Amino acid sequence: MIIIHAFLKVDSNKRQEFLDIAKEVTALSQAEEGNISYQFYEDPRQPNSFVFLEKWKDGAAIKEHEDTAHFKQFSKEVPNVLSEPIKVELFEASAIN
Repeated sequence: MIIIHAFLKVDSNKRQEFLDIAKEVTALSQAEEGNISYQFYEDPRQPNSFVFLEKWKDGAAIKEHEDTAHFKQFSKEVPNVLSEPIKVELFEASAIN
C-alpha cells in the first residue's frame, strides 16, 4: 500500500474555489479501482491549510490516478488557488492485522 500526504495552503480569497475542486477530485478519486481511501481535511488551528490523505493499492494505481481526467484537471486548477507550493510526502506501508 502507498500512502500520500499532500499539504496545501490556500489563498483565503480563493477558499470556496478550492473547496469546490477538492470535493470533486475527492469523490472521483474515491471511485477509482486502485484507491483504498482518499480524504482531505483542514487544520483547525491554521485556517486554509489542508491535507489530502490518500491510500493506494500500489504504484500502478497511483499512475492510473495521475492519468485520469479529474486528476489532470485538479492539477491544472489547484495552483491558481494556493498561497504557496504543495508539499507532498509518500510512504510505503502495510496494514497491521
